[in-house]
Amino acid sequence: MESLLTFPKGGVHPPEAKELTADLPVEEMVVSAELEIILGQHIGAPCTPTVLLKDHVAEGAMIGEVVKGLGVPLHAPAAGTIKSFGMSAHPMRVSAPSITIKTDPDAFPRQYEKSDWQPLSAEELLKKVHGAGIVGVGGAGFPTHVKLNPPPNNPVDTLILNGAECEPYITADYRQMLEAGAEIVEGAKIILKILGIKKCLIGIENNKPEAIKRMTAAAAAAATTEYQISVQTLQVKYPQGSEKQLIQTLTGRKVPAFALPSAVGVVVHNVSTTKAIYDAIVLGKPLYEKIVTISGKGIKRPANLRVKVGTRISDIVDYLGGVTPELSKIIMGGPMMGFAVSSLDIPVTKTTSSILFLSEEEIDTSPHSQCIRCGWCLEACPMGLEPKEIAIHVEAGRPEGTGQFGVFECFECGCCAYVCPAKRPLVQFIRLAKMKAKH
Repeated sequence: MESLLTFPKGGVHPPEAKELTADLPVEEMVVSAELEIILGQHIGAPCTPTVLLKDHVAEGAMIGEVVKGLGVPLHAPAAGTIKSFGMSAHPMRVSAPSITIKTDPDAFPRQYEKSDWQPLSAEELLKKVHGAGIVGVGGAGFPTHVKLNPPPNNPVDTLILNGAECEPYITADYRQMLEAGAEIVEGAKIILKILGIKKCLIGIENNKPEAIKRMTAAAAAAATTEYQISVQTLQVKYPQGSEKQLIQTLTGRKVPAFALPSAVGVVVHNVSTTKAIYDAIVLGKPLYEKIVTISGKGIKRPANLRVKVGTRISDIVDYLGGVTPELSKIIMGGPMMGFAVSSLDIPVTKTTSSILFLSEEEIDTSPHSQCIRCGWCLEACPMGLEPKEIAIHVEAGRPEGTGQFGVFECFECGCCAYVCPAKRPLVQFIRLAKMKAKH
């Protein structure tokens, strides 16, 4: 039997829980009475508001832009009135500047019509991607137009679409591939034209046979002599969807430390980001909605929801009928890389892929103990780092000495903490080391 593609070092296979939402089609959530749109939704500079208090805004109208530095504009997710400028709860920064829109309940959803993108030049397409406010929606939030304009000294020959979705529970990308495969493939063609290349590989883990089937059919239906688009089946292994691991899996090329994928001739985009590019170019629709997986045994009705950016978690909970008595922890993002949150006031951003409501039986609350030097974390680390040494140095008050163990190469996948028999919070130690070592 042919072995499946995967990366060569480390990785883990956490128990899957995708069955809670995998068969649930994307559902349109009603628009909330208020939306809190955080001004800094991506890597780079936060937006500056371009609207005033009490301004009426149409759905899709620009409400903020980056006037200096790296960034993309922000758009109104729904028609309404600017209610206030203030601070919103944030999963990582405690709070962040935001604009609150009081939505108009009588407004009809804006309609978009298709247009032919083929006559547009690469420069015109790139300008539209920037204008639509697109960032990597898989979690990192890197401005997409920057990724699509790699340095001229790094010639790119391959586009990789990330459809791995290796985090347990999350099925948002899976549903996109089932329900919008043709649009994703069309988005891939747009990216190929912008980059001036022909080859695209779509990586999907083997636990998504229906997505593999439909994306393969979509690629075949759109086949031309101009572009080569194919689906590659991957072994189920976390973090298969990590950029560097995915590149090595599909091309055999290893991205050097602190380098971008373009250093080895590759650009990687998430399948949902590619769908957003299609929406922007073909429909003229900015990025102001997200498909978010709501899952776990602590929510009464799990779902894959299309929600407006700025929708508060509390509104999602109300829409789905509330939480169950078993709820023990809420996580924004996946269980491996997400952040536990203590407030339902936090709004959805462009990078929110899931919100998990986990019961006691779905989490591990046992206390951690001292490192027993078993070495399991070294075996699990896909980057070949030494998590236990970083943690020991942090505990000893020497975070500045952790650079030798590769702390700045760590992308915090959580494999080390997952396998640690002493339950040590290794990712938290690593985050602390990064923060301390920079000061």
